[in-house]
Amino acid sequence: MQRMIDQIHDLYDSLEKQRILLSFKGSLSPDLVTALLGLVERKMEHIEEDPRARKRVFNVVMECLQNLYHHNQRPANTEGTSKPLNDPHGVVMIAQQEDGYSILTGNFMAGIDVDRVKVHLDRINAMAPEELREFYKTTLANGQFSERGGGGLGMIDIARKSGGKLEYGFVPYDKDSAFFSLNVNVTN
Repeated sequence: MQRMIDQIHDLYDSLEKQRILLSFKGSLSPDLVTALLGLVERKMEHIEEDPRARKRVFNVVMECLQNLYHHNQRPANTEGTSKPLNDPHGVVMIAQQEDGYSILTGNFMAGIDVDRVKVHLDRINAMAPEELREFYKTTLANGQFSERGGGGLGMIDIARKSGGKLEYGFVPYDKDSAFFSLNVNVTN
């Protein structure tokens, strides 16, 4: 028991040193997303003086959580088939940096979607702010949405509000699934 107590202290100490504001892994529901957003908003009020920076971080976190909730794929089950999650789950971590904040998320996705998502993210990362604004308007106006909504607007919006490039990775999980991780830096 003492070893576990020491590990809890070590974890707390590590989170403090890395300036982690929020770390969550588990199933998501609309109520939990709302609660996490409320927690982020309250924490940001205490640590960030600039209201514009608070709003940018909050908006990026909101889009990231919505992406986690809506775009999640269950790894293959024992029958070898993947299905959208009934209880979407993922991981989110928010850390304070010297020049702003990092929002890190991760979730499973269908392996067949990896190339399409990569092309979309690379296209977003290649655009200047004005081009992103026009791309957002064009995407919104074309009205082509997936069965889960959005049509790619979330990632465009995250890039616009963060003001930086989207750092991402895909780790193959099984023959039908991959784990998608995203790091978004919001600078002051």
